[in-house]
Amino acid sequence: MRSFIALIELHGLPLVFLCVLLEQAGIPLPAYPVLLVAAALSAATVGGPLKVLAVAAIAALIADLAWYAAGRHYGSRVLGTLCRLSLSPDSCVRQTQSLYTRYGPPSLSFAKFVPGFASLATALAGATQTRLLTFVAYDLIGASLWAGVAVVLGVLFRDAIDQVLDTLASLGRWGGVLVAALVAVYVLTRWWKRRLLLRQLRMDRISVAQLAALIDAGTPPLILDVRPALQREREAGIPGAVAVDLDAQDMPPVPADREVVVYCACPNEASAALVARKLMRKGFRRVRPLQDGVDGWIAFRQENAPAASPAG
Repeated sequence: MRSFIALIELHGLPLVFLCVLLEQAGIPLPAYPVLLVAAALSAATVGGPLKVLAVAAIAALIADLAWYAAGRHYGSRVLGTLCRLSLSPDSCVRQTQSLYTRYGPPSLSFAKFVPGFASLATALAGATQTRLLTFVAYDLIGASLWAGVAVVLGVLFRDAIDQVLDTLASLGRWGGVLVAALVAVYVLTRWWKRRLLLRQLRMDRISVAQLAALIDAGTPPLILDVRPALQREREAGIPGAVAVDLDAQDMPPVPADREVVVYCACPNEASAALVARKLMRKGFRRVRPLQDGVDGWIAFRQENAPAASPAG
């Protein structure tokens, strides 16, 4: 444990940069404790806390720029990738888009304080073609505020942090084991919460091919589009689908025995499964989420589109 503390003292800024960069890139590592310790240890040097703040903000901005570029290039598809990387059940595409739709680019100023929102918001900023300078300005404000809170807390409570470090150092190797165990508990807790969420979403799905066959046969089910309004405006959906707000209390008036298919753009069809369960509680018996969501539908239609006739 003493060697780890010495590592922070000697290479605190590179370590802060690496931890913040990895966390903001989507890897579930708790960078805040490293920021707190680095700020506390740097409090005795002139300008030390400001250097920690600057390095952390720059690292966060670099990671955010990468997700911004990915969102700008790949669109909303990158949001699904981020949701799969995240261990937080709160980081759903729908929730992110709702917040970003409400507040726009200024939401980047507080995004890092909202669980599961930061990386998704930066990718969404790119997907919605937010101007680069606008993105950098608001994101840098948000990164500075996020890192600044940790630095201020580290400086204010440096005596308490020093006592904790001394205690861990006195434990020797067991101190390192304790820290590693706490990090493991943190990661495993978030992983377990996500597993519980996925277990709740387990239910029978309808494949894209099955839905296409029903539509082509002239017997289409009622198709509900539960994507966020922003995404429905910007991206194509399934023809004939009825837009439904996921938070709406009332569902479209249809016979309870009619077949209903619900689709979204979330990993694991999360939003679609939630709406399907809500309909089943209301007495609907034939409700299924669309497997692979709207992305699967678009890919299927592109693969099965009729070949263009050669010009004669």
